[in-house]
Amino acid sequence: MQRLFLGLAAASLVLGATACGSSGGSGASASAGDGLTHVKVGVIPIVDVAPVYLGQQKGIYKKYGLDVSMTAAQGGAAVVPGVASGQFQFGFSNTTSLMVAQSNGIQVKAVSNGVATTGVNGQDYGALVVRKGSSLRSAKDLEGRTVAVNTLNNILDTSVRESVRKAGGDPSKVKFVELAFDQMPAALEKGRVDAAMAVEPALTTILDQGGTEIASPYVDVAGDLTVAMYFTSQKYAKQNPRVVEEFQKATAEALAYANGHPGEVRDVVATYTEIPSSVLAKITLPKWPQDISRSSVQILEKLGAQDGLFKTAPDLSQLLP
Repeated sequence: MQRLFLGLAAASLVLGATACGSSGGSGASASAGDGLTHVKVGVIPIVDVAPVYLGQQKGIYKKYGLDVSMTAAQGGAAVVPGVASGQFQFGFSNTTSLMVAQSNGIQVKAVSNGVATTGVNGQDYGALVVRKGSSLRSAKDLEGRTVAVNTLNNILDTSVRESVRKAGGDPSKVKFVELAFDQMPAALEKGRVDAAMAVEPALTTILDQGGTEIASPYVDVAGDLTVAMYFTSQKYAKQNPRVVEEFQKATAEALAYANGHPGEVRDVVATYTEIPSSVLAKITLPKWPQDISRSSVQILEKLGAQDGLFKTAPDLSQLLP
């Protein structure tokens, strides 16, 4: 918000999605009588994207001449084809998905940071968790076990493998299954999977069920890991440089606002998810730095290559802003 490059296979899901606003396209976005440029943003319904919703709510994007509307998908890989085709002018996707897309010849361009790890083991917004009463105590114990991730062959299983590796285990012996974040709590509780790499708010739901955290994979990858970024297509960026620049500025301001107003973040998450207020009050919020950590992206590139995710080596000089 799916398999290796599910984005291609899931194009029908994204392209069939609807959102208010203009129809858009790869050329200039439509403008109405209000003088605003209307752009669609493909997102995932998780806490990570709270800043764009806050930016819309607080009028930050309008200040920069933009009217944004959001459409939700299951994972970042599913957003890629929508942006590539012009269904969305911008999208939110994890960093690995964007590198996979580029390595498959899809011309994407990161324009803004999206979300980052807290950098604190045991206190991150994403964690490897097991159900109540599980005998699993560390990532090493996952050898021969089944772990749920929202997208196969992507940032989550790559990160989990790094946790297993750092714990002294063999990551090749871990089996991954694909499951949407909101389905992870029930699957874990009923024993359909042995562990799950969950992000908020699914993480808090699992912990409330008595689950236990056994690793912080994002932190194991890098303490300042850029988990996801907002992006556009290379074509759109070339045809609409002013819109891209204004989106960058507005999003940077929205990220800073979210960092400084955690209470409002929790409130806005309730507007685009169905998470109970009791859960929202307890979720661990990620960090929303304005700058992309290039060194962490390089680490993800190395891990992705090690896991065989890329057809050709990603060109970070072309991908990153």
